[in-house]
Amino acid sequence: GIIIPKDVIDYFALGIVNSHFSLLPKLRGADPISFAILEGEKETGVSLMLIDEKMDEGPLIAQEKYHLNDTITTPALTEDLINLSDNMLQKYIPLYVDKKIEPKAQTGKPTYSRKLTKEDSILDFNKPADILCREIRAYLEWPKSRVQINDINLIITKVHVENGNGKTGQVLLKDKKLGIYTSENIFMIDYLIPNGKKAMPIESFLAGYNISN
Repeated sequence: GIIIPKDVIDYFALGIVNSHFSLLPKLRGADPISFAILEGEKETGVSLMLIDEKMDEGPLIAQEKYHLNDTITTPALTEDLINLSDNMLQKYIPLYVDKKIEPKAQTGKPTYSRKLTKEDSILDFNKPADILCREIRAYLEWPKSRVQINDINLIITKVHVENGNGKTGQVLLKDKKLGIYTSENIFMIDYLIPNGKKAMPIESFLAGYNISN
């Protein structure tokens, strides 16, 4: 989120190289990793770019793609992109320094990410279940995903979607399973963290807490 002044950039004969964790110009901004998951992207990647006075708009030295599966979380994706970035820096920076790579302007329609806030952690069951599932994976490290069921404060860490319709926000308790109806399908909870406790599977939670529909 820091804009580097032009006189600082110009101090370096070859400029300043930034490793940005998206396929620019997609997902410029503060949190491209979480937003790749939130937006259901099938691929993301790493862009090595030269910094200019604008946010993530500088010319590209290199890009490499990364395929996202539908279970990856922000911490896991972050680790994988760091490793990809490290390999790319070792591969491409010597070529750039030796003037064997000519940086090229970004092309295509830009999209943007933003900084996440604590307000993003509150689950809104007016959204479809599949979108909420993406939020769980995207917010796993921070700001996390929170809900209150029967006055119990919970952090939800793993979920899946089941087909079905009911009153939005209503709890579904059946066969040692716990779910919540959303605007589209059912948000089924697999793992959670009760306030002051450790993470546990839903079966352990239901065995120790009194939950009703």
